Amino acid sequence: MTFLDMLRTAERHNDSMLCVGLDPEPTKFPGKLKGDANKIYDFCAAVVDATADLVIAFKPQIAYFAAHRAEDQLERLMAHMRRAAPQVPIILDAKRGDIGSTAEQYAIEAFERYGADAVTLSPFMGFDSVQPYLKYHGKGAFLLCRTSNPGGDDLQNQRLSSVDGAPLLYEHIARLAQGPWNLNGQLGLVVGATYPAEIERVRAVAPTLPLLIPGVGAQGGDAVATVRAGWRGVAGETVAPIIVNSSRAILYASSAEDFARAARREATRTRDLLQAARPQA
Repeated sequence: MTFLDMLRTAERHNDSMLCVGLDPEPTKFPGKLKGDANKIYDFCAAVVDATADLVIAFKPQIAYFAAHRAEDQLERLMAHMRRAAPQVPIILDAKRGDIGSTAEQYAIEAFERYGADAVTLSPFMGFDSVQPYLKYHGKGAFLLCRTSNPGGDDLQNQRLSSVDGAPLLYEHIARLAQGPWNLNGQLGLVVGATYPAEIERVRAVAPTLPLLIPGVGAQGGDAVATVRAGWRGVAGETVAPIIVNSSRAILYASSAEDFARAARREATRTRDLLQAARPQA
């Protein structure tokens, strides 16, 4: 199946728009795992097992593994997710963006070394920095568009011209992703939950693309406003999917030995909140 096929299957099968982000910080690990970077796999695998039937996707953030020389643990985790939740797509959060020849190597890393189904990318070096990923037919690529951090205003919220009505940079990225860059229907966009009004603007420009929406939970994004701004469907069936990510609120729902059960409770609560927010036809 293609990434989009997997996404839609997981959404239906798990009745979910929730993505669990896997951002392991050993200093926040519970109980006997606390402070031990060699236990990154154990911690993440326990969360995966506890939430696999509740999510539309998993999103491991590569920096949290590489910072602890734990790339081998990430490889093991990717293989574990394939076995434990073969129906759930995996988005490697890497935010790569480089010239074409280097991008080819990053694409090998994401799709061949780690076996990801999709990857996050920075589009600011242009289409030739994105194109190598699109050679992997059936894989997905999410372009940074309107991110959840306050500093996103520095570039993303600037107009391309002083003329009234000129598009903002993030709107231009959305148009490129919806149109000429989306050669094989592989692209999606990253839009932060902290800006629901701007999610709606992106959705107007890119009516069919999947949106990866971080910022719900610890970053303070409004889950209900996020769904209403980004999800589109007809008679309850999804037309334009959204993938709403929560990381820390789920991973660190408990600092005790019951962390996996607590992660499941928080994931269930968030999944149900998101589902209830869908507009009813």
